[in-house]
Amino acid sequence: MRAGNQRTETLVNEYKKAGVDIALADQVKNKIKLLVASTRTPAVLADVGAFGGMMSFPKDFKNPVLVATTDGVGTKLKVAIAAKRLDTVGEDLVNHSVNDLLVQGAAPLFFMDYQAWGKLDAAAAEVLMEGLVRGCKKHNCPVLGGETAEMPGFYAEGEFDLAGFMVGIVEKTKILDGRSIVPGDALIGFASSGLHTNGYSLARRALLDSGLYRLDSFLPDNGTTLADELLRVHRSYFHLLHPLILQEKLNGLAHITGGGIPGNLVRILPYETSAVVNTSNWEAPPIFKLIQKAGEVKKEEMYQVFNMGIGMIAAVAKDKLEEVVRDLKGMNEKFWVIGEIAAGKKEVVLQ
Repeated sequence: MRAGNQRTETLVNEYKKAGVDIALADQVKNKIKLLVASTRTPAVLADVGAFGGMMSFPKDFKNPVLVATTDGVGTKLKVAIAAKRLDTVGEDLVNHSVNDLLVQGAAPLFFMDYQAWGKLDAAAAEVLMEGLVRGCKKHNCPVLGGETAEMPGFYAEGEFDLAGFMVGIVEKTKILDGRSIVPGDALIGFASSGLHTNGYSLARRALLDSGLYRLDSFLPDNGTTLADELLRVHRSYFHLLHPLILQEKLNGLAHITGGGIPGNLVRILPYETSAVVNTSNWEAPPIFKLIQKAGEVKKEEMYQVFNMGIGMIAAVAKDKLEEVVRDLKGMNEKFWVIGEIAAGKKEVVLQ
């Protein structure tokens, strides 16, 4: 036994010299297990740490359809790392994934995460996971499994990548796919919380790489620091809009992510329709104006890169618009009627 233990210890020490600390990784995973366990629901069958996550299938569906999505948070991670504030990017990832399911009518079923570190930082990994777990709890979505990898030589020390995988479920008759959208439908835009998780490469170049601002620079028009503004959590629209989907009050939803309004709204348009959006119907928040001015970015490109203050767009039938507007006002929601569907060639027209 001693000889075996010595041999194991030698191998572990050599692995540590190569940049992978198994003991530290085990310590981190034990802390993560406790956080993950806090998201557990009665439907979860496997213990945390099993080779695969297991979950019983919901019984209250007649014709269930699974919807899967995967994403990351892009170079927003660069900002979070530089600001030493990793408590929100996990929640960003969850909310982004939830919204991608929502636009197809689905509710979250389970989530899985993947973290890859150049050199594992135990404290940072735990803070990162706390944000992710917080986002999952808000949507009653268990973390069914995940991976925390240490990859020396692949990522620089102090850097890491984060990705998420979410599966949702929707009754087949409640699927949103844009087929119900017709000319005359109104377009309602819902306020974003900021940049969400897209456009950060351009924002960083315009504001930080240029030397015009620092993360601790105070922005008078925003009343916050630049770090505060750039790290605002990607908003989830689930609790606001899923009830309207179940009530069949929406004909379509578009999550405004990379590609801006033109690149995402077009994804839900049926052929022979177009979306006409009046950009004067709402005012872009100050952070977008700051980026445009600092980076000397053309207005057209701003709308192709950023959400410009609109994080979600709903297509609503003309005869249901008054009712939906009344519902939203009753929830004190910030929204604008920003355009309508017209006959066309599957395109988005910004006016």
